[in-house]
Amino acid sequence: MTDPVAGSQGRVREFVVEADGGSRGNPGPAGYGAVVLDPATGESLVEAAEYLGVVTNNVAEYRGLLAGLRAARELDPDAVVHVRMDSKLVVEQMSGRWKIKHPDMKPLAAEAARVFPPGRVTYEWIPRASNKHADRLANEAMDAGARGETWSPSGSTAELDATADAGARAAGADVRAAKAVASPGWGPPDMGAPATFVLLRHGETPLTPQKRFSGSGGSDPSLSSVGREQAERVAASLARRGTIEAVVASPLARTRETAGVVAARLGLEVAVDEGLRETDFGAWEGLTFGEVRDRYPEDLDAWLASPDAEPTGGGESFAATGVRVAAARDRLVAAYAGRTVLLVSHVTPIKMFLRLALGAPPESLFRMELSAASLSAVAYYADGGASVRLFNETSHLR
Repeated sequence: MTDPVAGSQGRVREFVVEADGGSRGNPGPAGYGAVVLDPATGESLVEAAEYLGVVTNNVAEYRGLLAGLRAARELDPDAVVHVRMDSKLVVEQMSGRWKIKHPDMKPLAAEAARVFPPGRVTYEWIPRASNKHADRLANEAMDAGARGETWSPSGSTAELDATADAGARAAGADVRAAKAVASPGWGPPDMGAPATFVLLRHGETPLTPQKRFSGSGGSDPSLSSVGREQAERVAASLARRGTIEAVVASPLARTRETAGVVAARLGLEVAVDEGLRETDFGAWEGLTFGEVRDRYPEDLDAWLASPDAEPTGGGESFAATGVRVAAARDRLVAAYAGRTVLLVSHVTPIKMFLRLALGAPPESLFRMELSAASLSAVAYYADGGASVRLFNETSHLR
């Protein structure tokens, strides 16, 4: 089978696995469902489901995870897989944040961890309403078991309701988040490999923990010792993934320093793009939000109310930042078509990349949290569509 991402270019394939399990009684008659989705088109590549007899709900969920991972491995043992489940327990345990204490789940979790090499599988919790495809398969398997039958794809429900189908396709269109494009509708299934921007916020500076405005017009601080450690950690994480093909940074010291640490680990050079610099916050540079509120209350209110408002003292408006970032985006998409590029930037430009990709209103900039040394990602396709694949990922810092 030809992979729309890898194709003849030899790129690492990506799959989304959605899995679920259920038990009618807990423990009781149970089953699981799993589906492997193409991340570019949302196409269902493999479905799996099985009646398990009498087991607990958690065991059924783990069995669904195992089935989904094994199905993805059958398609390509070298793939990168993003698992989406509505089981908070399984997601947190497999992500290493929660301990596995139950004796029935320990061997299942260990088996799941061995399906792919470490670092090739990531996990995301999603609401049950977003996991309808796998949930349907699990219920079909339980229904088949109640009839004394074995579930098979040919016996599954022929048609999903329109809402569930749209949700499943949208969920499959991303590796880390639901599909969202700047323009509505679905493009043709084969548009070639996208230009993928992995957006890295720089590591901490002395101003970061104090939550002070730090833009293009201030002191241009370097990384703190914490920030340098964060850069090393993200470099190690990206090296394990092995997908970054180029590194581009903002011209400011903190971003160039962060980019340099990562690029050295990856054996790459750092290019600099002026469009990735932070907003100029004018007279607010170096101040906290509270200090700005005390000194310039009217200017701050205007800034919060309109993207066209400038910070006190001739700073840069969010509207102007958006124009600059959009120009950088177009320039970089053209330069790195079909490649995965690390862009090392700042809070406002990264939020702007995400806002523009989602087609979100300007006020969305105030509703996103971006941690120091966090990773986000957006893929840009040939038809002009954009897909947000990751947001504020910080697991590499733990």
